[in-house]
Amino acid sequence: MHWNPSDNDRVVSSGDAVACEFGDGLALLHLKSNIYYSLNGVGAYIWELIQEPRSIVDIRDAVLARYNVDAERCKADVEGLLKGLTEAGLARLHREELV
Repeated sequence: MHWNPSDNDRVVSSGDAVACEFGDGLALLHLKSNIYYSLNGVGAYIWELIQEPRSIVDIRDAVLARYNVDAERCKADVEGLLKGLTEAGLARLHREELV
């Protein structure tokens, strides 16, 4: 999948994974591939956010509000995680529809 989202595109978990707390993060099991993934505390927070469709900018803003992080670093890290989750089949990207 080509990853070039707009800020208003929405991301939501795919429903093909189960999650459980693991230390200060999460362990995810992708039910179709039986592959385990782990997320740190920030990743776990993002996973919690995408249980409902959220725009990429809303996710970034929530992370910036909760953690002391540079805005450019936050953008790169959030988009990197969302791309990885999407490529692994753990999340889906919904393109913004232009009216």
